Amino acid sequence: MYQLAPNIELLFTEAGDYHDRVRAAAAAGFDAVEMWGPTGVDAPATPKDLPALKAALDETGTQLTAQLAEPRTQFMIPPWDHSEFYRKLDEGVEIAHFLGTPRMVVGSGTGFGGWKRQVQLDKLVEIYQKAIAQIEGSGITLVLEPVNVRVDHPGSLLDRTSEAVYVARGVDSPFFGVLYDLYHSTVEGEDVAAELANAGDLIRYVQLADAPGRGEPGTGNIDWTARLGDLRASGYDGPIGLEYYPQTPSAESVKRIVELAATA
Repeated sequence: MYQLAPNIELLFTEAGDYHDRVRAAAAAGFDAVEMWGPTGVDAPATPKDLPALKAALDETGTQLTAQLAEPRTQFMIPPWDHSEFYRKLDEGVEIAHFLGTPRMVVGSGTGFGGWKRQVQLDKLVEIYQKAIAQIEGSGITLVLEPVNVRVDHPGSLLDRTSEAVYVARGVDSPFFGVLYDLYHSTVEGEDVAAELANAGDLIRYVQLADAPGRGEPGTGNIDWTARLGDLRASGYDGPIGLEYYPQTPSAESVKRIVELAATA
């Protein structure tokens, strides 16, 4: 049985502010949630009342499984000044410790214009090796997310799971891995079972949404029984973030994936 973590940016918004969404998710039977950026430095994330959020997490016994590192993308755009990313990384770690979050999600941004792709991937390795050295001893794992460029993130550098795996192997740290998003992978036309097999234990976090449309499971074309089977066969047994746009009330939208995850 997989632990499911509704994304409180998109789900249980009916409840009100973020801390109330945590309580609503807990009331619906979830013991974990995820979110985007804690301070709102990157759109579309908005600032959180962190003490209120922590109180709700503690009160309900809910785990915050992941938050975004901020800023995610600006440091990849010329003039390639990475100082703000590294400065905010320390702040993000402090917030993660405060909220009890074990993972921070990072990305590639748009890459380095005019450079060969392999050189750009190696640059990502260099950047994240430095990031891991900076937060050494924190216990926080950075997970690198490749995203689809066909629909949602045109212009992003990292759109292939295999290339995120390449970067993770280059960083070579138990506190750095890949965020495998089933929705992004499907939109990019990847072979899910093959990508998961290639990634092995470098998959440190998983998110999902149906495709097309990035909606709730059951609204698109994904064979959820098969795909959860692929995930289980790969050896992944960690939490799964529910990062989708619901077409029905949140508590209703989760029913299908909760049922399938219970037997996966």
